[in-house]
Amino acid sequence: MDRDDRDDPFDNIFNEIERMMNGMTGGARDQSGFATETHVDVFDEGDVIRLVADLPGVDKDAIELKCDGEVLTISAASDRREYDERIRLPARVDEHSAKASFNNGVLQVTLDRIEDSAAIDVE
Repeated sequence: MDRDDRDDPFDNIFNEIERMMNGMTGGARDQSGFATETHVDVFDEGDVIRLVADLPGVDKDAIELKCDGEVLTISAASDRREYDERIRLPARVDEHSAKASFNNGVLQVTLDRIEDSAAIDVE
C-alpha cells in the first residue's frame, strides 16, 4: 500500500509551526533562512541601559556601533548576511559612556542613562 502524504500526522504540525514563525518574524527571511531582523534585547537597569544582540557568524572587527544619545545603530556583516539595526533607547544616554563586548556571537552594549531634563533654580 502506497503511503499518502495527506496521512502524515506531522504534516499539519510542521505547517502550523511554520505559520507561527512567519507570524512572529513578519515572514521576512533572507536566503539563509534566518529572519532578516536582528534579535536585540534592551534592559533598563536604572542608571544603565544594556543591550544584548545576537550576531551569529560575525567577526568582532566587522561590527560598527553608533549612538546619538537616543538611538543605537548596529551595523555588521558576516559571510551569510548583513545586519543594520536602529534601536530606539528607552531613555536618553551619554553616548560617550558606551562600553561594548562581543563574545561567541553575542554583542553586549552598556550606556549610562542621563536625566531627561535638568531642573532650573529660579532666584
